[in-house]
Amino acid sequence: MTKAFIFDLDGVIVDTAKFHFLAWKNLAEALDISFSEEENEQLKGVSRFNSLQKILEWGHKNISKEEFNRLMAKKNEEYLSFVDQMSKDDILPGVLETLNYLKENNYPIALGSASKNARRILNKLGLNSYFDHIVDGNEVSKAKPDPEVFLKGCKLLGVAPQQAIVFEDSQAGIKAANTAHMISVGIGDKSVLGEADFNFEGFSEINEKTLKTLINFKK
Repeated sequence: MTKAFIFDLDGVIVDTAKFHFLAWKNLAEALDISFSEEENEQLKGVSRFNSLQKILEWGHKNISKEEFNRLMAKKNEEYLSFVDQMSKDDILPGVLETLNYLKENNYPIALGSASKNARRILNKLGLNSYFDHIVDGNEVSKAKPDPEVFLKGCKLLGVAPQQAIVFEDSQAGIKAANTAHMISVGIGDKSVLGEADFNFEGFSEINEKTLKTLINFKK
C-alpha cells in the first residue's frame, strides 16, 4: 500500500511559534497574567479557543463570553499582522527539499493543522501546490491530541491511518498520531517529543535515505 504524508504547519514547515508567542504574551500581560516561553510550549498544536482558556486558568481569571471572543479576535489580528510580513525565506531549512522529493515520487501529501489561518500562510509561502488536501482548524471540532485532523487527512488522501507518516513538533500532535496508529515523526527537541517513532531536530537532518526508511517502516 502507498504511504502518505501529513505535515503539521506551525513549527514544522514554518516557525510561526514566535508570532504566536508574541501575540499571546501581549494578550496575557494586558490581563496581568505572566506568560513565559515554557507556557507557550504547552500551547503548541492547541486551538486558539483552548489556548485562551489555558491562559485564563493560569491567571485565575474569569471573563464574559463576549470578552473571550473579543480577545481571541484581537490575538488573531495581531498574529496575522506578523504572518503578512512572511515570505518564502521563512520556510524552515530542508522542508522544500522534502516536499519536492515526495511530490516528484507521487506520494500523497496533506496538511493537518490546528491553525485556522493555514491556507493564508501557505499562500504567503507559495506552498499550496504541494498539498493534495488541507485540513485546518476550520474543518475540525476536536483539537489535538484528538486525532480528528489527521484522520480526516487520511480519508481525503484515501489511505488507512497505518499508512500515514505524520510530521509534528508538539506533544499533542505526536500523541494524536500515535493514538491513530500512524507513524509519528517528531520535529524538534527529542526530550519533549520522545514518544514519536522517529525524532529529528529539523528537516535538514532528513534526506532521501531517511525518507525511504520512514516509508518502509511498520509500527
